[in-house]
Amino acid sequence: MLRFEHVSKTYKGGKKAVDDLNLNINQGEFICFIGPSGCGKTTTMKMINRLIDPSEGKIFVDDKDILQEDPVKLRRSIGYVIQQIGLMPHMTIRENIVLVPKLLKWPEDKKNERAKELIKLVDLPEEYLDRYPYELSGGQQQRIGVLRALAAEQNLILMDEPFGALDPITRDTLQEEFKNLQQELGKTIIFVTHDMDEAIKLADRIVIMQAGKVVQFDTPDEILRHPANKFVEEFIGKDRLIEAQPNVTKVSQIMNPNPVSITADKSLQAAIQLMKERRVDTLLVVDEQNILKGFIDVEQIDSQRRTATSVVDILEKNVFYVKEDALLRDTIQRILKRGYKYVPVVDDKKRLVGIVTRASLVDMVYDSIWGEDEEQTESPDAEKANVSEGGE
Repeated sequence: MLRFEHVSKTYKGGKKAVDDLNLNINQGEFICFIGPSGCGKTTTMKMINRLIDPSEGKIFVDDKDILQEDPVKLRRSIGYVIQQIGLMPHMTIRENIVLVPKLLKWPEDKKNERAKELIKLVDLPEEYLDRYPYELSGGQQQRIGVLRALAAEQNLILMDEPFGALDPITRDTLQEEFKNLQQELGKTIIFVTHDMDEAIKLADRIVIMQAGKVVQFDTPDEILRHPANKFVEEFIGKDRLIEAQPNVTKVSQIMNPNPVSITADKSLQAAIQLMKERRVDTLLVVDEQNILKGFIDVEQIDSQRRTATSVVDILEKNVFYVKEDALLRDTIQRILKRGYKYVPVVDDKKRLVGIVTRASLVDMVYDSIWGEDEEQTESPDAEKANVSEGGE
């Protein structure tokens, strides 16, 4: 899909922003470029659509040398999303989305259908197409910026720190949405970021750069477990959970496959009884097909017991969940950073299949640190010393 052959960019004065870059990127891959300021990651991305031309070497997109292509046509064939979003304030959301198809002279009906099709992908109502950017929130505007990059059905999308200006919760949500969207559509993404957590979460492979050179190009797990050198190790920081449990990578490996659930048509009395029997303070709510619909907890029951009679009356639909094949490290981050007590686990059809709790994570860490010592015979003093050291 995308190939760099001995690509360098030298500016006046002899400073090399990019130095002898050689990369092969496959169709459908999500590639993150990361490194300290001035490492060459943004310059590399801008050479792909010829906002910057390389000083040496060649770049191929679908086996075509981009330096032999018309730069305007090239840019229209490649999606581009920037941190500042860049929506045209005087244009409606519809007009913003189909800006490139308009330049490509698509028929009016085809443009309108494309806009309707795309806005559904990010769960925004169709009536938003006739609004203007100032009428949308920052997160909604960023979604439109992503849709505009997809509108002309480009297979290659460049993204320059697109979520950097958003608040942490909106950013986290958009990352999740966009990763799912990318996997569904099979687009090739080149994503520049300064946030290692973002790169680890999103990327199929990560390019770590230093002083214009690639110091490591590999999968997130391989980089975390086998940093190429001291620079990479210090740049990514320690990920002790992955180091401690190298064989546990997916949520399905540690989830409890028997979460306590109830259907929305049940009475609150039945819900209370189930909570007592199973000794839980929260119930996940599902439908007849076991599709996750939300949750209820004791606080909701207590605050609404005088007006509500059934589960559906107090159902909280806004529930965070993960898929069973999700990477464990992402779930750990959400539980710890957002303070979740638990995270429901679903399959591809959003059917409830399990639950991950803070307790299960603690058990995993406990086993990884002390489990192997259980069969060893030690004096009480040595045992105390080990526990104290582990606690630190």
